[in-house]
Amino acid sequence: MEQLKRILLTGANGLLGQKTAEIFAKESDHELFLTDLAERAEEPRKFKYFPLDITNKEAVKEKVKELNPDIIINAAAYTNVDGCETERELSWRVNVDAVKNFIIASRYNSTKVIHVSTDYIFDGKTGNYDEQSRPSPKSFYGKEKLASENALISSGIEHAIIRTMIIYGNGKNVKRNFALWLIDMLGKNHTVTIVDDQYGQPTMVDDLGLALLRIVERNKKGIYHVSGSEYLNRYEFAIRLAEIFDFDKELIIPIKTTDLQQAADRPMNSSFITLKAETELGLKALNVTDGLYMLKHQLGM
Repeated sequence: MEQLKRILLTGANGLLGQKTAEIFAKESDHELFLTDLAERAEEPRKFKYFPLDITNKEAVKEKVKELNPDIIINAAAYTNVDGCETERELSWRVNVDAVKNFIIASRYNSTKVIHVSTDYIFDGKTGNYDEQSRPSPKSFYGKEKLASENALISSGIEHAIIRTMIIYGNGKNVKRNFALWLIDMLGKNHTVTIVDDQYGQPTMVDDLGLALLRIVERNKKGIYHVSGSEYLNRYEFAIRLAEIFDFDKELIIPIKTTDLQQAADRPMNSSFITLKAETELGLKALNVTDGLYMLKHQLGM
């Protein structure tokens, strides 16, 4: 019989946090404690919620001592890639120092840390990255996420790392991800310019939440690449979304990444080899069409 766990979930009000709590509530009996910066949970659930600043080392230490969790799932991050270039100190505190705070706190309780990382640790020159591929981040965000991984790996504590990319999905009052932004813009008949030279595997957030549950239930350690099963560029994703949601495809104008003059460099092809997650976690991630139809159903459109 499976041993039930006490789990502290950070970033509980974000897209991944909300979806992870929802999946754990539906598909397991694990006891979750939800935390984020806000005073209250966006989505009231059967789990206890409390506010916590994960960049405050003493506060994290006290809370982990008090709760005595078996596992910390870190779904919190500063994910504004261009913002990380300009707000380096703040983003480093959230993306790196907070993970170090979990490491320090977890040593008191022998707590396992499960951390969510990104395809941006790679330069995107070759694609087809597996868990052993050599990282070479181009942006400060990528460097931060790599630093957080390295802190965990060198800490000696029990850990697992999920690297993922282009997360989309729906939650209550979540920041607009690429799909939600497109739905909003195209739904109002606004023209959008979308790059056709950045390739990846868009990941439905439900698949990522399920991967976190599987890591807990199968007691897995180490690094896993988890992403959608289909490889395409951002423009192709936008066209597919327009088709599925019955929007006007003529509103979508293809451009090149250089046209955007963004603060942070992006990897042009950060595709993953996801064989390890498929075999060890039993994960069959959705393709873009199935993911977008699921999102359409969830939005009641």
